[in-house]
Amino acid sequence: MRHTLTSNKPSTMGAESDSMLQLAAEAFRAKNFDLAADIYECQLAASGDGESRQKLMVKRADALAFGGKFSEAFEVYRQAAEIERLRPIHLLNLIEYLTSITKPDSGDTHTGIPGEGAKSGTATAGSPGVGATGNGDADVSCRICLSSLFEPVTLPCGHCFCKKCLERDKKEVVCKECRQGSKVAVHSYRVNVVLSNLLAKWFPRVHQAARLRREGNGLYAEKKMEAALEKYNQAILIAPADHILFSNRSQIHSSLKHYDKALRDAEMACKLMPLWSKGHVRRAQALVSLGRTEEALKEYLLCLSIEPDCRLARNEANKLLSDLLAPVTDQVPEHISDFPKILPSRGRIKNSINTPSQIPAPLLSGSGVTHTVPAAGRSDSSGVKDQRKPEDRKLYHCLLKRKRSGVKEEEEQEGEGWRDHQKRPKCEPAEVKDLLDPTDLECSLCMRLLYEPVTTPCGHTFCLQCLKRCLDHNPKCPLCKEELSEYLVQRQYCKTALMENLIARYLPSELVERQKIHQEEMAELSNLNKNVPIFVCTMAFPTVPCPLHIFEPCYRLMIRRCMETGTNCFGMCLGDDLKGFADYGCLLEIRDVKFFSDGSSVVDTIGRRRFKVIQHRERDGYNTADIEYLEDVKVEGLAMGELQSLHDAVYEQALVWVNSLKAEQKERIEGHFGPIPAKDSELQASPNGPSWCWWLLAVLPLEGRAQLPFLAITSLKDRLSGIRKVLLFMAQSRHRGHPVGQRS
Repeated sequence: MRHTLTSNKPSTMGAESDSMLQLAAEAFRAKNFDLAADIYECQLAASGDGESRQKLMVKRADALAFGGKFSEAFEVYRQAAEIERLRPIHLLNLIEYLTSITKPDSGDTHTGIPGEGAKSGTATAGSPGVGATGNGDADVSCRICLSSLFEPVTLPCGHCFCKKCLERDKKEVVCKECRQGSKVAVHSYRVNVVLSNLLAKWFPRVHQAARLRREGNGLYAEKKMEAALEKYNQAILIAPADHILFSNRSQIHSSLKHYDKALRDAEMACKLMPLWSKGHVRRAQALVSLGRTEEALKEYLLCLSIEPDCRLARNEANKLLSDLLAPVTDQVPEHISDFPKILPSRGRIKNSINTPSQIPAPLLSGSGVTHTVPAAGRSDSSGVKDQRKPEDRKLYHCLLKRKRSGVKEEEEQEGEGWRDHQKRPKCEPAEVKDLLDPTDLECSLCMRLLYEPVTTPCGHTFCLQCLKRCLDHNPKCPLCKEELSEYLVQRQYCKTALMENLIARYLPSELVERQKIHQEEMAELSNLNKNVPIFVCTMAFPTVPCPLHIFEPCYRLMIRRCMETGTNCFGMCLGDDLKGFADYGCLLEIRDVKFFSDGSSVVDTIGRRRFKVIQHRERDGYNTADIEYLEDVKVEGLAMGELQSLHDAVYEQALVWVNSLKAEQKERIEGHFGPIPAKDSELQASPNGPSWCWWLLAVLPLEGRAQLPFLAITSLKDRLSGIRKVLLFMAQSRHRGHPVGQRS
């Protein structure tokens, strides 16, 4: 028995250890970081050497850091690094924690230039601030690079970006504005011709600077560094407020090993666009080259707080942390142990990172719980008070805040160069009002101001309705004749947002006039008494379905207008050799439309009201008419009783005829029109009379000319009498052995 107990003891201890580790993980998720740290410390006392011990030490250090005991946490990280160099997987939580406490807010732009944040303005990728584009107009900026649009491309969703910015993503394009994806390959999209010309005219200096930047990039790719640098120098003289230029010139200086100049340009990029992650990456790279690893680490962490998915910043931060935590040698200064001694020389640094009382940290790796780092001296939402000592807070601020004195020294070294950039006026465009010409924003089809502008993948912009009308006739671009079949299949006619904004902003009076014309046209088209569109085809009856295949351009336009006006109605009439179409017809209501790749469609309609044509007309290739609607004359008293008797008799007669049909005929009729409707509870409730009468007229094997008179009859008694005569004729023909053809 004793032997059995002894042999089971290791497994029992292992189970207890696993249970305690699970408890520690739960305490960490519950933000009880002190308890988690204590449990890990107890487990460390019982653990051996090697990888498992290092893993426990890292977990304890994570708990100490999130518990606000950063000084102790850093010492434990250092001890863990002495066992074996820490790998990136060990530093995930530390990176997340450090990133969370460097999250910038409106009070501190973290550019390294105290007091300059308010002057520079702040911006994010979603909403760049004034001056972000170098031309003082955020409306014409690319939401990817946050600089002025150059060679703008319009995606199917209607948002515009620089062509080069889109080409960086070789996969499926996803709009950074609305997150909508596009199935069309990037290389298939062309520059928006109208918008590109407009920006070149309104912002000529910025446009020229962008061209110089493009030429400089080409020279840089060819390893012609000096020539590339000269192009960027020229571009910055033209557009000194463009952060992209300073960022790229910083990269060129780094390639030429001019690290001080690279740092100054990166600083300027961060100043112009404080919350642009790439600027902080450039600054960090320059700092690393100058041996200022602590400041570089801070920049990478700040970059991650702005753009958590920046893989480059995360990898570099991991490397720098691994170096800082690595065991020291005689040749390497003791980074960690020297931190308390550095504090007096950094007394001028701010005492806090200017974060809110609670900073939401990113999700911890593997925890699945969002953690909150409490500010010094305050309690978080769970009531846990920050227990960090003042010297501990100063310690991790010391790690993360750059030296103010160093920044001041850099500014002095720059001399007049930086001040020249600050004094030089921004590259503002000339007064746009002086450059305005409404013809720059005219539709090349209707020669009027663009209304609801839509840009095709080939880069040409038209009024929405003008483009649709052209595609009715030919699925090609009206200007360059490029095939637009795939664009037509998607039917994603999204308006070009930037173009609409520019028109509304700079041409308000012209836009009002253009809207007035459009509204008048829509009011005229939505009148269901005058100029009602007429489809000249077959007979249609009230309450009876009438599916149609629309392929002719004129009728495609007609159907689209019916839907755009909101009426969803048009008239159906038989053709007439003299007048073009018959004097009587039925108003159809569109219930559904299915479009095909060739532009044709199947339209599901149902009959609503009968009408009489007063005036035959024509519009844009299809027929229209002025009409008046027909209603049955109501009867009362004795006449009503006679009408009811006649109605019931004819209905029974109709049932006999329907039931006498062959099974396949009856099945085909019911598949197309449905079964014969039941008798109405109130005979004269509908102005068109009982629906079964129209159903029967639709399926009876009669020619259109024989059916037409029934539409004109406004007496239910006369209509029932006419139907009875037709049914009697059908019955007699069957008895004589003469087959009667079935209407399809």
